[in-house]
Amino acid sequence: MAPPLLLLQNIMLTLGGKPLLESAELSVSAGARVCLVGRNGSGKSTLLKIAAGLIEQDGGTRFMQPDATIRYLPQEPDFTGFATALAYVEEGLGPLDDPYRARALLNDLGLTGEEDPRTLSGGEARRVALARVLAPEPDILLLDEPTNHLDLPTIEWLEGELKGLRSALVLISHDRRFLQNLSRQTVWLDRGRTRSLNQGFAGFEAWRDQVLEEEEQQQHKMDRKIAAEEDWLRYGVTARRKRNQRRLAALNTMRSERRQRQSRSGEVQLVATEGKVSGKLVIEADAISKAYGDRDIVKNLSLRVLRGDRLGIVGGNGAGKTTLVKLLTGALAPDSGTVRLGASLQMATLDQSRSSLDPQVSLKDALTGGGSDFVEVNGERKHVIGYMKDFLFGPEQARTPIGQLSGGERGRLMLARALSQPSNLLVLDEPTNDLDLETLDLLQEMLNDYQGTILLVSHDRDFLDRVTTSVLMAEGQGRWIEYAGGYTDMLAQRGFGVEQRQNAAKSAGKAGDKGGDKGVKAETERPASANEKAGKRRLSFKEKHALETLPKKIEELRSVKDKLQKMLDDQDLYQREPEKFAKASEAFAKADAALSSAEEEWLELEILREEIGG
Repeated sequence: MAPPLLLLQNIMLTLGGKPLLESAELSVSAGARVCLVGRNGSGKSTLLKIAAGLIEQDGGTRFMQPDATIRYLPQEPDFTGFATALAYVEEGLGPLDDPYRARALLNDLGLTGEEDPRTLSGGEARRVALARVLAPEPDILLLDEPTNHLDLPTIEWLEGELKGLRSALVLISHDRRFLQNLSRQTVWLDRGRTRSLNQGFAGFEAWRDQVLEEEEQQQHKMDRKIAAEEDWLRYGVTARRKRNQRRLAALNTMRSERRQRQSRSGEVQLVATEGKVSGKLVIEADAISKAYGDRDIVKNLSLRVLRGDRLGIVGGNGAGKTTLVKLLTGALAPDSGTVRLGASLQMATLDQSRSSLDPQVSLKDALTGGGSDFVEVNGERKHVIGYMKDFLFGPEQARTPIGQLSGGERGRLMLARALSQPSNLLVLDEPTNDLDLETLDLLQEMLNDYQGTILLVSHDRDFLDRVTTSVLMAEGQGRWIEYAGGYTDMLAQRGFGVEQRQNAAKSAGKAGDKGGDKGVKAETERPASANEKAGKRRLSFKEKHALETLPKKIEELRSVKDKLQKMLDDQDLYQREPEKFAKASEAFAKADAALSSAEEEWLELEILREEIGG
């Protein structure tokens, strides 16, 4: 087996007197695709920083190959001291790296490189930080929530870019679809320890549930044994006698183990406070339009939202999603057309920017409005400390200023505030930001049980598929089209991915009149055939044959690598059969090189085929 590029063993770390990591491990080999999952606060970001060499662990070992290169994407990049975005990206390049790639990546991400880092939005800052870690094409990429603040076209672009890299990846993300599409190994960080699954994220949740079920059965058996031992302690032979001290020590050990098992964080209790039933018609928009200067945000949109609908709103950054929501909810007047709201509407809103949170206000006052110790939920008064516990806040955090909360904690606070308000219309603008996967599951279940109507703005494709009954998609130039079903259904009906269609719309907009029908027509025109492209050659027989046979060859090489990997995963193989270990390591290296060569050849031929329409 080829030695790992990066290896963490028995990592221990204590923060604030409380153990955060206990015997955590991580192994990253060349070309690995690892997703690191766990609840908010479990220490995922901390473990990634230790892997990057930014934090020193209290115990355990960190090993990295001396010639390996590593790049780390933090959740909040520091632009201090950089005059432009390009300067920040170029500073991350090594002496042998291509400086042109830095500017090319920024252009791909919709930036010029001349932007002032101090004035970047959240999405722009994330794109600049991504360009910095991608430009050098390092041996190992450590990415902490890379999709945060990105729109769907950029997320899909990033997926394609990462799939094409030879770098090993370690990903932390709350975006299920992103993890499913990129990962081949899953590391679960739970209560300070790691468990590893030799599958991508798609197989993780079933495996995790099985592990927790087995753990629950073991805990039940231990509880029964403890009860029997406690009964002996109370009514049996006195524990002060010397021969019974060992049995008493065993009982104390079992109690300690039970406390450790029960230390797993509880679950968020998500219950929406539902108001009275609204009328059947919730929102009716009739030919509404809105423009800023010569830019159309919404043009001639007619839409009906009925009680119980779950409408997802999708589009790139700057498409006007938030403006559209304000138009539909009556917070903003259209330039033309009318919006009619149904009877008896009670609206609760969760905004993306968290702008309604005053960083100086305490957590308790943010939930109660100040001057009270109670929150009204579903018509019942509940003490604020109990309500905080429903969202995994400890009593000691009651007076904590909001500005000191983490991103995940602020996300849970926004949910707590929104769900405590009586409503029959929920308006959720990027509710999945900074939430862990377990909380997303519970939020999805709550929304599915919600009896009212939902307007949902989100870039989380999996979440849209699970929650929405229809999707309103930004098609460019102020056009919005509603598609039945979730995000995947929308893609099937459009026949194009988000980024492809938007690029087509941009090209059409340049060729046609502003806001005219030419742009719409150009989106659906078929591409020119190979015969219509003058001066372009056809694929040779050899190239066609390679395109047909390479996929099978690639699969066979992957299968060989997987078999060799399983053999080399045997930790005792080297000591037991060193010759067999050496041969397997050599075969693995050859298979890896052959696989990389085959994949590169196929990719070059596929690009050529697309360019000439062959």
